[in-house]
Amino acid sequence: MMTETARPFTLRRRRTDPREEERQTLAQCLTQTSRQIAQAYQGFNTVQDPDLIESYVYEINALQSRYSYLLRQMKELEG
Repeated sequence: MMTETARPFTLRRRRTDPREEERQTLAQCLTQTSRQIAQAYQGFNTVQDPDLIESYVYEINALQSRYSYLLRQMKELEG
């Protein structure tokens, strides 16, 4: 008598559209950058040393530039 061998159950992933994957990645990056901006503002509001204040100003400006870039990419992808 032959016994049937058990086959492992595998999930088939639905193929996602590359544009949808890119949109999700951009959305995650936007969220992460937004959090980083909030953290930088928090740090800025708590320091008194002029050098640290200056470093937070540069960090905030850089993060805002990154956020603007990501937002433009998202609009371009959707538009």
